[in-house]
Amino acid sequence: MTIAVAAAGISSFALLYAPQPVLPQLAEQYHLDPGGASLAVSVATGALAIAVLPIAVLSEVVGRRPVIVASVVASVVFGFLLPLAPSYPALLVLRALQGVAIAGFPGVAAAYLAERLGKAGLAAAVGAMIAGNTVGGMIGRLAAGFTAGPFGYHGALIVVAVIGLVCAVVTVLALPPGEQGTFAITSADRPRSERLREQGRAVLAGLGAAVRKPVLLVQYAVALLAMGSFVALYNAAGFRLTGEPLNLSPAIASLVFLAYAMGSVSSATAGKLVGRFGRRRSLAGALLLTIGGAALTLSDSLPLVVAGFVVLTGGFFAAHAVANGWAAAEAPENARGQVGGLYTLSYYLGSSIGGAVGATVYGHSGWTWLIVLTAGWLALAAVAVVAGTRLKGTFPASHGVKASFAASDVGKASFSPRR
Repeated sequence: MTIAVAAAGISSFALLYAPQPVLPQLAEQYHLDPGGASLAVSVATGALAIAVLPIAVLSEVVGRRPVIVASVVASVVFGFLLPLAPSYPALLVLRALQGVAIAGFPGVAAAYLAERLGKAGLAAAVGAMIAGNTVGGMIGRLAAGFTAGPFGYHGALIVVAVIGLVCAVVTVLALPPGEQGTFAITSADRPRSERLREQGRAVLAGLGAAVRKPVLLVQYAVALLAMGSFVALYNAAGFRLTGEPLNLSPAIASLVFLAYAMGSVSSATAGKLVGRFGRRRSLAGALLLTIGGAALTLSDSLPLVVAGFVVLTGGFFAAHAVANGWAAAEAPENARGQVGGLYTLSYYLGSSIGGAVGATVYGHSGWTWLIVLTAGWLALAAVAVVAGTRLKGTFPASHGVKASFAASDVGKASFSPRR
């Protein structure tokens, strides 16, 4: 199971972010500014964000494994079609479709692991899964960056598609079956309309449960703000490293993605951090570490810039592993898929919006203002973790929210319906 899930993660994230290291080449080819070129990434992640929740709900009906398998196979097919795009708008359309295809893995994987493993060991398993995802992101970016010079961006995308194909084959052959789905049909004698109504009510109930716990809302906010900051920095990294005053070649500049190795280490050890310091301290500390790493990249010294990317990457992936595992652990039993879908929606909505906004800010105002923007987002996420996770209980299903503070538990809020 571990090998199959890791292979799916490598395939998905290699394909999703393959255009990132070749954004300067796309900008030159199609006469785009950094913001316009970054759409090659943002369109795919935005489509993923839109599709992930419906696909997560679908997995409640058909089961997790079929969704994961379909996801990796379809995303590879679109990976081979991308180099054939006759124009930049056509490339963007294919990237959007690829984003929809990829959505099946990140939106379902955490729920799949939760069903296979239960809560015991879930944090470590999610950390290991995210470590595989970081390896995929690193491999895809490095492969594209190093092959873009001799083969152009078309050849670079083909190379990444081949990597995705190999991993997809491993996933299809090795992924064990999961649960049949919370709403799998088990009674053939019931009218179809009745079954569909029941499924619809259960889906809506799960969605309601997924947004009523304050601790879950905090994890969605962390996913949105932290991922937006991270992708904004990496979307602009190629322009920063190949431009004045660093003036690196595209192949050498792509070596910055080796920083993902630190992300793989930090995400895999997130479970140990949680066990020692607790979720709140681990998550807030990881976000602050990410800010510190981003600040290091303000220097024009290449060693400091590289060190900054290593630190911010390690901090970000530690934060993501803790937040993702926290959301999975706190998810109500009838809303695992919905919680996973909402977390992933927030994550990739942050990637899409934050990545595009960050690249635009960089194009118009430079690297310093990009750091100011992303540091503000990360600080806001840290504040949400410290303040929001102290709230206990759940928001009511309707009729507003009433917070009551017990004198014996100062600083913690419990929510109960108005009566």
